[in-house]
Amino acid sequence: MNTWEKIARRIRVPLGFALVVLYFWLARPSWRSVAWGLIGIFPGLLIRALASGHVRKNEALATSGPYAHTRNPLYLGSLVTAVGFAVAARSWWVGGALAVIFLAVYVPVIRYEETFLREKFPQFEEYARRVPRVWPRCRGPWGSEDDSPSGFSWALYLKHREYNALIGAAAIWAGLIVKLTAFRV
Repeated sequence: MNTWEKIARRIRVPLGFALVVLYFWLARPSWRSVAWGLIGIFPGLLIRALASGHVRKNEALATSGPYAHTRNPLYLGSLVTAVGFAVAARSWWVGGALAVIFLAVYVPVIRYEETFLREKFPQFEEYARRVPRVWPRCRGPWGSEDDSPSGFSWALYLKHREYNALIGAAAIWAGLIVKLTAFRV
């Protein structure tokens, strides 16, 4: 792992909290932009929820459900959610900042995690040949019985505390509503 990958892994969560402050400062929402933003926010959170209910971190290689379509559905869900929030903010600065963060922080983290998975799971190489890194392939609703969403586990969803993404998104969305009503941007 190179130095930046190490730094990126450590700063991605604290950086997210710092970005929320910048987000609210730069956001210029309208009722319409907040409504349109939900079109990205809800699917992004759903992708993350489905992914977290399929992954057994460090125990088994996840290849079912959303993992049958993209190797990184959690990051894809975060990206889709971020696009939704950028639309809701109605600020090119927010969109640009989110793009820079994804490229500078999340791409190196994804590379690091894939190196780890290659070392831990010999079948990862074959999986990586079949399934794209981030942007999903689509071959019907779930493809085959092997990739059906039936393997979803609420216990895993709760274990990974994925509900925090929902709570955070709801808090940010509520903050936009407050900014719209109290500060009349």
